[in-house]
Amino acid sequence: MLGVVTSSAAQSVPQETAAPTGQAATPEAPVVVPGPSESAPPPARPEDAPLAPAQEPAVAGEAPVQVPPVASEPVASEAVVPEAGQRKFESVVVGTSETRTSGSVHVLKPSQLERYEKDDPSAVLTSVPGVYARGEDGFGLRPNVGLRGVNPDRSKKVTLLEDGVLFGPAPYSAPAAYFFPLITRMQSVRVLKGPSAIQHGPQTVAGSVEFLTRDISASESAWLDIAGGGYLYGKAHGVFSASTERAGFLVEGIHLRSNGFKELDGGGTTGFRRNEWMAKARYRLVPDGEVRQSLNLKLGYSDELSNETYLGLSDADFRENPLRRYVASALDRMKWHRTQVAASHVLESGSLALTTTLYRNDLSRAWRKLNRFGGAAIAPVLADPTSARNAIYYGVLTGQIDTSSTQDTLLIGPNDRTFVSQGLQSIARWTTTTGPLSHSLEVGARFHYDSIDRKHTEDAYRMAGGALVLAGAPTSTTADNKDATHALALHVTDAIAWGPLVLTPGVRLEVIRSRSYDRITGEDTDGALEVLMPGLGAYGALTPNLGVFAGAYRGFSPPSPGQPDSVKPEKSINYESGARWTRRGERFEVVGFFNDYSNLTAICTFSSGCVDDDLDRQTDAGQAHIYGLEVFAEKTFRPGGGVTFPLSASYTFTRTELLNDFRSADPQFGDVKAGDELPYVPRHQLYASAGVEGALGGVILSALYVDTMRESAGQGEAPPGELTDSLLTFDVNANWNFSRWGQVYFSARNVLDAADIVSRRPFGARPNAPRTVILGFKLSH
Repeated sequence: MLGVVTSSAAQSVPQETAAPTGQAATPEAPVVVPGPSESAPPPARPEDAPLAPAQEPAVAGEAPVQVPPVASEPVASEAVVPEAGQRKFESVVVGTSETRTSGSVHVLKPSQLERYEKDDPSAVLTSVPGVYARGEDGFGLRPNVGLRGVNPDRSKKVTLLEDGVLFGPAPYSAPAAYFFPLITRMQSVRVLKGPSAIQHGPQTVAGSVEFLTRDISASESAWLDIAGGGYLYGKAHGVFSASTERAGFLVEGIHLRSNGFKELDGGGTTGFRRNEWMAKARYRLVPDGEVRQSLNLKLGYSDELSNETYLGLSDADFRENPLRRYVASALDRMKWHRTQVAASHVLESGSLALTTTLYRNDLSRAWRKLNRFGGAAIAPVLADPTSARNAIYYGVLTGQIDTSSTQDTLLIGPNDRTFVSQGLQSIARWTTTTGPLSHSLEVGARFHYDSIDRKHTEDAYRMAGGALVLAGAPTSTTADNKDATHALALHVTDAIAWGPLVLTPGVRLEVIRSRSYDRITGEDTDGALEVLMPGLGAYGALTPNLGVFAGAYRGFSPPSPGQPDSVKPEKSINYESGARWTRRGERFEVVGFFNDYSNLTAICTFSSGCVDDDLDRQTDAGQAHIYGLEVFAEKTFRPGGGVTFPLSASYTFTRTELLNDFRSADPQFGDVKAGDELPYVPRHQLYASAGVEGALGGVILSALYVDTMRESAGQGEAPPGELTDSLLTFDVNANWNFSRWGQVYFSARNVLDAADIVSRRPFGARPNAPRTVILGFKLSH
């Protein structure tokens, strides 16, 4: 297993009192990173003071850090070294520092997330090389994220975790991520790509994304963030935390809203409101001695009400007004609520640490939306709205023509789904030496159950005088089924260090049993699958700052329950190699990757444009190649006087090729010929940022360029309407620290107000979010 990030913190770390960005970390305003909460954390260490033994990062020619985890929660390890004017935040990766690991790992640190003040997870994640996103609603309510060329549709090919626990509604039975936690309440984010992702399953074909929440503070603290802006944007975010020597708690709540930027024909809001609450508690059963034990509890509640739709625009209407929304979508609305509980026990004894977590997530959602016409699909109508056949349908969509028959009746209804995801997982870590070799061994086991219960219904509506009215036909049920999966996942990894060399072998085993029951047809289908995923990585330090690494592993993505016996899981052999230069305030990394698929798969979903008869059906695409180059660079210039100039850039080049002919009901594929490229993978993507920061505040300018992407598989020049626009956006963020306890910040997103087609899935052209200006303030105590 290559470069795996541990799921538990490695040592005691200071806690943050949310000092404003740009303010130097001091003993009065110590630094926090997600991880264990200690009752009496040490004060911030001066830059030239020696590191404590447990914090010493590995250096060339030395054994990696041996740090037994002492996590209060299943999160990754950190070594924290406050620097003058900024925070240093470094992950420990299977006993080695992040900079010495034998795989691709990127950590978005607390200071970076504070600096950019972004709400859309896609906007945050695309700053990492090898991460792509397909735009949809402009807010990032249901992101479509892909890593290293995998299908980004609903992020279903990426393993998603919060504090080490799977947060997808049903990661095995229905991996489409219709829920994403609010990025604004995260303390840090980790992206593991390629071989580094074997530790996190079940999706291992590309990588994983882990969100880390705020930890309990070491003493009493309070924090408040209030902001408002364009399109009646509003944010209220508060945290209160307190601790004693043996116990501590944290309560956090956030409300996010907007009236929406789209302009609905006939009037009406197109916005959303979102609430998230989290409570944490910790109690140390045995705080001192040879064997220490602690209990931790995390509770969460989230809900959303959004007037979102799958209906886009024709290309001609988009060019005239990209923010327009047809009246046929006036009734579309998503409503859901989610509960979360995770209880963990941590046992530490010498160089051994054992963390056991029991978790359950429940999500109930109903999305009422326009699905299709009585006699036609919507996407072909918007692709050619002026043809003789489609002109009437288009007129009904826009409210210019009244419904005249059952063929142009609009079918609208809720996709009502209930999800359960629960399990028990345990991770043991042990550090030891055998002769000249040092070992950081990790053994993990998880027993997981998840299910999805679907009830899809539709009602017929007529367009009459530019408004939707019920047609009076009986409600029809289009889907009534339940899928469920039991899965046992085991993994073992060992980081073996000998001088400047670190060798990291590992293996993952997934044992999956699934069942699908269709209440309409009475069909009952069982499935069984066992997959072994070995991996091997190596890192060699050439100098104290420069190292090279390489590795290979088997990638895997399980089929959904209820698939025919002929359907196979997605499998690949993935390779990567690269070089990494690191020094204080500097990192430069170049990685080449090659993913050799023996069977690439695609699952039909509403979000990709599939209709009821083909929903949740998998297509085996056969062999495929995905390869590319990732470049990352960051440097902080420190000319003196407490002023710094942070710079960063990431670039991704990607090529894809399907090697077999096949036919799929998924409109993203259709009739595929060998040599076709995959949809929604940009050939070039570039992110860059530059700024100036000091004790009084700072200003940061960032830019994102995304090349055109195919809407469906193909080769050569794409036909009209089957290629997204290239996207170039600029953001500006500024903040002023008016005191040690307060900050005012300003954020201008998409400053040049670029309006481009970022997707046509599932029904018509969709825009990126327009220019939005936000003003806010933060208070901390």
